Amino acid sequence: MLKYMKLLADLEAWIDNAKQGDKLPSIRILADQYRYSNSTIIRALQELEQRHLIYSIPKSGFFVVKNKSGHQEESSPFLDFVSASPDPDIFPYVDFQHCMNKAIDTYRSELFIYGRPRGLPSLIGIIQKQLMSSQVFANNQQIVITSGVQQALSILSEMEFPGGKQNVLVEQPGYHLLLELLKTRGIPAVGINRTAEGIDLEELERHFRTGNIKFFYTTPRFHNPLGSSYDEETKKQIARLADRYDVYIVEDDYMADYEQNSKSDPIFAYSRATRVIYLRSYSKIIFPGLRVGAAVLPEALVETFTRYKRILDIDSAAMSQAALEIYIKSGMFARHRARVISSYAEKAHVLDNALKQLAALHPELVSYISPVQPMIHNHFVLKKKALTDKLISALKRKSILLGSIEPHYLHGYEQQPIVKLNVSRLQLDQIHAGMEQLSAALSSMKA
Repeated sequence: MLKYMKLLADLEAWIDNAKQGDKLPSIRILADQYRYSNSTIIRALQELEQRHLIYSIPKSGFFVVKNKSGHQEESSPFLDFVSASPDPDIFPYVDFQHCMNKAIDTYRSELFIYGRPRGLPSLIGIIQKQLMSSQVFANNQQIVITSGVQQALSILSEMEFPGGKQNVLVEQPGYHLLLELLKTRGIPAVGINRTAEGIDLEELERHFRTGNIKFFYTTPRFHNPLGSSYDEETKKQIARLADRYDVYIVEDDYMADYEQNSKSDPIFAYSRATRVIYLRSYSKIIFPGLRVGAAVLPEALVETFTRYKRILDIDSAAMSQAALEIYIKSGMFARHRARVISSYAEKAHVLDNALKQLAALHPELVSYISPVQPMIHNHFVLKKKALTDKLISALKRKSILLGSIEPHYLHGYEQQPIVKLNVSRLQLDQIHAGMEQLSAALSSMKA
């Protein structure tokens, strides 16, 4: 199945770069190239034809129906290094449309009644099996489907936890929408500094011991906005400290599907005392409008969490849940994931290499630590704080957008001179062009 999915992913990538009416390589050429049987090649081509990506002409071969998904955006004069939304050109429009139609037929009766607050039972079962591959082992009763990770964070911030602790500990910088949520609702929050090298575990222990911490929110993998990940020992130590001091961890693994190291486990896998609340999102790997996430909860929190969720929305959108179930079961999700990882990995490595070069050219101004696995969002640190706003303004005049790090900090917390970058919506040549302009702007400031 893995070889078949690679073949499909490669053919889809070829179609994306082709023009309408272009002819695909023949069955014989593909069979020789991949060393697969003719029947495997034919099966893949027929599937692409059923999805209306190609069409066949008897005795002539297969041809491209259209180049892209049909989604066209107005061209922007700016190179956008700010937007974190996925690349629309790799959205699975046709596949997911098929799943939506199938969901209407399959779950017709469920769509016209209020569902269960915990989510569609059949989808929960599928997600449970999927999570096992990430070393997240839980029974079905511990899994609750949510309207994205954001809803789960909203509920966890509001609900009472055993022990009655009040403060939320957050990494700084951290997820800006959670910080905004805490501020809006007046929930007391405490910060702990995080860099590309990690966090101070002694400081974390002090917070756990004396800080009246309700839960510690962390993004161990592909941190937002830094892009870096914790090493295995740090994750083990966080789990041990949580168990020792009876503090809950809210582990936001929103980009777990992009992990390429099969031996990289979440904090959840190291906790013995069930103190980790594990959150998973499907919006980043499929598309944001799906609004489906999953929360894996310690049994002591399930009833309270479900009660709060029922008050908020009765049930997460049944249509999205049903379509996602079909999408995963059919194998489409696995193929799409392989395709997205391939596309984003190339962009991430181009950005990583450009940042290495930037630090080498401007060592007196720029500090950069390359992550173990580069991600489409990354950052560098300026050695002079006063340059941050100047650099952002200078590049905006050149039609290049960089985002401010300010929303990622709690009010009053000391901000580091971080410049964040996201290249999910940029092409490779645009990344090169933008980074060259960034380097030129630094040279001007240095002069």
